[in-house]
Amino acid sequence: MKTMLCGVSGPLRLLLALALLAACGAPAGPPGAAGGSEPPATQPSGSESSGGSGLAFPDQPVTLNVIDVAGNLQLTQPMIDAYAEANPDKVAKVNYEEAPSPDLAGRIQAQQEGGNLQTDLVLTGTDGLAAGIEFDLWEKIVARYADTGADLEQILLPPAFDMQGLAQDYGVVITYYPSGPLLEYDPEQVDDPPTTPDELLAFAEANPGKFQYARPANSGPGRTFIMGLPYLLDDADPMDPENGWDKTWDFLAELGEHIEYYPTGTTQTMTELGQGTRAMVATTTGWDINPRALGTVPKEAEVAFFDGFTWVADAHYFVVPKGVDDAKMAVLLDLLAWIHTPQENAKAYDAGYFFPGPAVKGAELSMAPPESQAILEEFGRPEYDQAIADNPIEVPLDAEQLVKAFEIWDRRIGQGKVQEEEG
Repeated sequence: MKTMLCGVSGPLRLLLALALLAACGAPAGPPGAAGGSEPPATQPSGSESSGGSGLAFPDQPVTLNVIDVAGNLQLTQPMIDAYAEANPDKVAKVNYEEAPSPDLAGRIQAQQEGGNLQTDLVLTGTDGLAAGIEFDLWEKIVARYADTGADLEQILLPPAFDMQGLAQDYGVVITYYPSGPLLEYDPEQVDDPPTTPDELLAFAEANPGKFQYARPANSGPGRTFIMGLPYLLDDADPMDPENGWDKTWDFLAELGEHIEYYPTGTTQTMTELGQGTRAMVATTTGWDINPRALGTVPKEAEVAFFDGFTWVADAHYFVVPKGVDDAKMAVLLDLLAWIHTPQENAKAYDAGYFFPGPAVKGAELSMAPPESQAILEEFGRPEYDQAIADNPIEVPLDAEQLVKAFEIWDRRIGQGKVQEEEG
């Protein structure tokens, strides 16, 4: 995608940004997500009549229609299926659909305006969440969840609770990961990996074309890399790319002199790392573990951490469109409580796709399905636990600021050097 956002303003600019954001995120996982552990022995809190929400459960089991625009089903479908199996009196069937994030707002809005709401639950990242907030499409589910007795600050891990703040009461965090920025490298080509931006620049200068990251507007690791640099470079304001990233933009411009081209997606960078064309690429925890599990990148590839870096987090949200009837809402709130149990949320470890993945306190790897444990035992990195514990975690830029970062990068850094992926 080569669309530039320069000169576009207002809601149109936001919609264009959301189209770009749709390609950002964690890597595609292997077919057949890991899952299938036994459901919790106890049901979520709440009475059989209301689920603790003050809403009555349906007289007959309902069909839930779920749309995923973030790849979240890779992590949560086993949780939802387990809920349906354990609650046949509430759920008759669950229909799943995946769609591009840029299509989400228009699709839901058309259903609502036509009086024919066909979507009960949306699983989304910050992009789809922001689009629905912009057009007033979402139910304020946080308040309704609190009515059941749920306390998100007590349920969620602290950095996941920080991500909850981006939802403005319209969505609830269900999966989370600290993301990056990280450097992944081929140890046969790199003996002494960089641990500072200056060392990375020196490596790129000494090895032209051997370092690569993808266009940030289309790449989770790409955008995480540029969002992490202001912390590393002690820039004026890491949350203001237009006025607070002077050091970052200068660094990226100088680094770009030694980068052959910028792919439009992360997959190409991983492919070229696996082929040996590149010696080092920008990555995140999920983009490190999952491509090695898939065989795109050799298992022997290594990861380097910047000294004193700050993690830039990411999360997925449980969102309900306005217009869902009260009976279904009671079921959805009960489902959300189920997803927030540690036993179920531990399924989000999956195959390293969004590592770690769980958003709730107490969801330990030992609770994850055996398949997940085996994959992470083979392809995970013990050093991640220490790095997560030892380094601060910050929320990403909000949608408006991310648009500005993409515009500036496209204009100052990527212009003329962005190359479409083949095939």
